[in-house]
Amino acid sequence: MTSDRAGQPAQLSDLVDVPQLVSSYYVLTPDPEDVDQQVAFGTSGHRGSSLKTSFNEQHILATTQAIVDYRREQGVDGPLFLGADTHALSGPAWTTAIEVLVAAGVTVLVDSQDGVVPTPAVSHAILRANRGKDLGAKGAGLADGIVVTPSHNPPGDGGFKYNPPHGGPADSDATKVIAAAANDYLRRGLDGVGRTPFARAITQVGRYDFLGTYVDDLPSVLDIDAIRDAGVRIGADPLGGAAVHYWEAIAERHRLDLTVVNPVVDPTWRFMTLDWDGKIRMDCSSPSAMASLVARKDEYDIATGNDADSDRHGIVTPDGGLMNPNHYLAVAIQYLYGGARPGWRSERIGKTLVSSSMIDRVAADLGKELWEVPVGFKWFVPGLLDGSVGFGGEESAGASFLRTDGTVWTTDKDGIILALLASEIQAKTGRSPSEHYADLVAAHGDPAYARIDAPADREQKARLSSLSPDAVTADSVAGEPITAKLTEAPGNGAAVGGLKVTTESAWFAARPSGTEDVYKIYAESFRGPEHLAQVQADAKALVDDVLGG
Repeated sequence: MTSDRAGQPAQLSDLVDVPQLVSSYYVLTPDPEDVDQQVAFGTSGHRGSSLKTSFNEQHILATTQAIVDYRREQGVDGPLFLGADTHALSGPAWTTAIEVLVAAGVTVLVDSQDGVVPTPAVSHAILRANRGKDLGAKGAGLADGIVVTPSHNPPGDGGFKYNPPHGGPADSDATKVIAAAANDYLRRGLDGVGRTPFARAITQVGRYDFLGTYVDDLPSVLDIDAIRDAGVRIGADPLGGAAVHYWEAIAERHRLDLTVVNPVVDPTWRFMTLDWDGKIRMDCSSPSAMASLVARKDEYDIATGNDADSDRHGIVTPDGGLMNPNHYLAVAIQYLYGGARPGWRSERIGKTLVSSSMIDRVAADLGKELWEVPVGFKWFVPGLLDGSVGFGGEESAGASFLRTDGTVWTTDKDGIILALLASEIQAKTGRSPSEHYADLVAAHGDPAYARIDAPADREQKARLSSLSPDAVTADSVAGEPITAKLTEAPGNGAAVGGLKVTTESAWFAARPSGTEDVYKIYAESFRGPEHLAQVQADAKALVDDVLGG
């Protein structure tokens, strides 16, 4: 249920107690037999809160040692790039990780300016270091990385994710091994975990100019000259996250008419407006969380937001306000494949199976192959690496695309280049991305899209994640015959961890949450909001029936 305070400024009572949060990181000890206090990697690493004893020093000691063991087993012996965002728990976890990595003899590269580092800058650094190398070779000096971030999650959360030599999020084969080893270390009281005191460890790390290298390379992936020459007025809001100094540098180095709307960094995020549920959350795709920037939409040609680690994007235009993430993905695809990137050889468009079917229609109109994969950006990594996928995007406002010459830029989500692409679209076409979406609606229809959550216990979630199509006995949804029942993604045959059901003009997908006792229903209809509501109702009834009510 939406809070009546959604979109309103945060009050003192909404703020996290940062000293307590940091103290709890060091003081509270997780119970290794309590599943809620174990290391668990979702689609974006291990996340939790020190206050709930799910993200504490022991977790990071154990997880970092498990990563050391894993990279050793894989023959990864090059430098490890270490980045972190602005969450209060990121600093302590970054410190802990350095202590373990240095003790293990790993060459650690941290920011040369002692600044925070966005996720895409870490991916960019890994790929740059590994350029021309065989990513499957052992002992080849391959680099990898760790990013300390819970992404857009509330201020009280922490996160820790591993990016192997391909530069993207670790796949489930890797994360299962790492999580199992970390939990084993927890059970053994951290026996076998090496540690060098931070005062000595920090003197043994190397330095890398994440910001300068990334910002200077932007003209290889975007038409920066066109943005500057057109005089596009840009307002960039880092939402208190890791992009703050990157946007300042982008404006200066590329001479753009770009204003950093809010340069404040505060671990309580007291300057935020509350998200839909009344919580502080740096979700740049949420109208409630982005209310402050939306209120200033007429001051800029393009206004943009990023989450705390800058892997997500929010696009605000004077004529359309905050764009729905699905809408912007469709526009970006239409623009990039519609002639803006003649150097691409890619014929594939990547999307997650819960992203809008508007993308399907755009791809068909462009004559390009649609590559539909399960939820999780890791699935796009192979295609981005070899250039066969020019663009990979997911409905949660995360995407990346190739350089103008058709080679890989990042294999993790990059909210900065997606934000700048909106300005390139404005500069090159003279029209805003929201105006372009209106063209797509006129050509392909106007889909209604939404996501709802429904209660599910641990057993029910496990049942949902392992469904077979035969478990669905219904033959219609919202008055239309079912055309497909999918438990594997059409693009790569990988298990979707749930179910997707399609009809001629609608679809729904149901998958369990990795962090809460709910399952999520994504649904879309090209027949309008009323039909969407019918699809959602039928979807919930169908899934509840499969799960045993």
